[in-house]
Amino acid sequence: MSLNEELGRRVQQLRKAKGFSQEELADRVGVSRQAVSKWESGQTAPDLERLLALSTQLDTTTDYLLTGQHPAAREQGPDASLFSVVGTGSTVAGLLAAVMLWYEKQTAIATAIGLLLMVMGCVVYAIGMTVGDAASRPQAKRRFWAVNLWLLPFIPLSMLYNILVSGFASAPYPIPVYPLAGYVLFWVVYLGGCGVLEWRLLRGAKTKQK
Repeated sequence: MSLNEELGRRVQQLRKAKGFSQEELADRVGVSRQAVSKWESGQTAPDLERLLALSTQLDTTTDYLLTGQHPAAREQGPDASLFSVVGTGSTVAGLLAAVMLWYEKQTAIATAIGLLLMVMGCVVYAIGMTVGDAASRPQAKRRFWAVNLWLLPFIPLSMLYNILVSGFASAPYPIPVYPLAGYVLFWVVYLGGCGVLEWRLLRGAKTKQK
């Protein structure tokens, strides 16, 4: 295997580990996607300026890219996936608390408690994406949004629906009101919208793995 091919193989491995597509890496180092493709296939090699940019974006050293010698271990932050799991747990607890408390008491404080827990979950996730290890962030991001893109819109959409069609403005879930056309429309919008977002998320994840 030639030096160019070995360098290209290392670039490809590090790119995939970071969760970057060829196009995203190209944007980060200021070249075309075709240039990154040629580097990874060993057809060409990056010049010194691009090599330095690659080492920065891939969180490695130029020595490793050129020789394959592993750099000294860098100080890593905590696994961002842990923050993602804790944040998701908080949003789930918030939704369940809001629904159960409102069902029992039917007071606005029930919905407020649920929303507060959900906001706390988002804050925990944001902290993880800030202080968590960079290599773990892409997977943590996908895991968080795969669940929370369904959870987070539910209460706001329910409250909007209830304001428009019933008197239960603070209810954290849609209250059926006859005729049921509005109730059915709520579920069509909610399930359809979240389904489209989930599809785009999965499609984006598959694209980055290529």
